[in-house]
Amino acid sequence: MANPRRISLSNFNSNSNNPTLSLENPSQQQTQSLSLSSIIIFFKRPHAFPILLSIFLLLTWVSLRLQHFHHYYSPQQQQQTQDTQKWSRAGEDDKANLVRFSSDFPSKITKDKRGWMLDPVSIARAVGLPGGAVSCSSVHVGEIRPGGMRGNHRHYTCNETFVIWGGEVKYRLENHMMDEGYAEVTVGADEVAVATSPSGTAHALVNVDPVRTAFLLGCQDSTVTYNSSSNDFNVWKDLS
Repeated sequence: MANPRRISLSNFNSNSNNPTLSLENPSQQQTQSLSLSSIIIFFKRPHAFPILLSIFLLLTWVSLRLQHFHHYYSPQQQQQTQDTQKWSRAGEDDKANLVRFSSDFPSKITKDKRGWMLDPVSIARAVGLPGGAVSCSSVHVGEIRPGGMRGNHRHYTCNETFVIWGGEVKYRLENHMMDEGYAEVTVGADEVAVATSPSGTAHALVNVDPVRTAFLLGCQDSTVTYNSSSNDFNVWKDLS
């Protein structure tokens, strides 16, 4: 005859070794089992097929959209970042109100193999150069031969925008934030530079190229009378 005490202890030890079973509510287990069975039975019925198909199509559409975003939008964002970097100005160029571009194809100003072309006023505005000409009321184009200089003066009645290309040119712009009182950068022979000089700001361009001739286009938003007191000439004696 079995010992009742031994049977009860045996059941207790069995439940203790499986705490999950001992803590679960039998009614909860039954409810969960019925719910799972109901779902399985529902999806086995013919009228569940359109719902399953809709879910499949939705997941496929989401997957394709994610792939499209990864392969299209990411390169586009990278291109925008590269464009921003191309248009950004280095520290010294920024102090001289100047931005430079490569003259090679392709670049921001060289759209095809014929060469580069630009609107100086539009470019200066697009890159955020301060104090440039608001329009080209007066335009002058000239060359600077090796060792030659243009400018070294200031005008009080107009803002100016310059385009510089052709040879290696040292460009100086008056800037009282600098210890020397000016910022100075060198534009390479394979570069095209756009620079601005606000009204009352001295500027000078020196061709430091030993061989090549440099060229300059100047755009002023008013006509300058050079023999009037509204101009200062020979501002920097070290450039004379």
